Amino acid sequence: MGEGFAMLKLFHGSNIEISKIDLTLGHINKDFGKGFYLTSLYEQAFAMAKRKARQFENATPIVTTFLFDNSCIHSNELNIKVFSEVCEEWALFILQNRKASRNHFHHNYDIVIGPIADDGVVQQLDLYEMGLINLPQLISALKFRNLNNQYFFGTERAISKLKKI
Repeated sequence: MGEGFAMLKLFHGSNIEISKIDLTLGHINKDFGKGFYLTSLYEQAFAMAKRKARQFENATPIVTTFLFDNSCIHSNELNIKVFSEVCEEWALFILQNRKASRNHFHHNYDIVIGPIADDGVVQQLDLYEMGLINLPQLISALKFRNLNNQYFFGTERAISKLKKI
């Protein structure tokens, strides 16, 4: 990361300080797949840290801050997908990732950027798969009503664009 690159602060909320990113620790069935997730919104990261800390006795919410060299978004250096809004493509992409263990779906993006699906995702995806709601209804149900975003880093090449501060 050199001078002149666009640097963006990103935050990761957890119950531990992240000293080194380990992609093997990510969980499958997340919105954008198994990887390392961050947000540009500190409040969102802190809320996630509080949620994570509640899962462990005597845990403390911790937000780790990174600088992201986002100049790569507009280059061909990495395979990047950006969802600028909730749409059909976004909803179907999340559906594939959330149900990945069933159909072994795996995308080839280094980085995916876009909105977070609502916490009721699994229920809504099941209703869609059973044919009880249509795609426009699914999209409406998945919209998270608060300002939010998520940055998915799924490869070591993507992680190389992050610097812990």
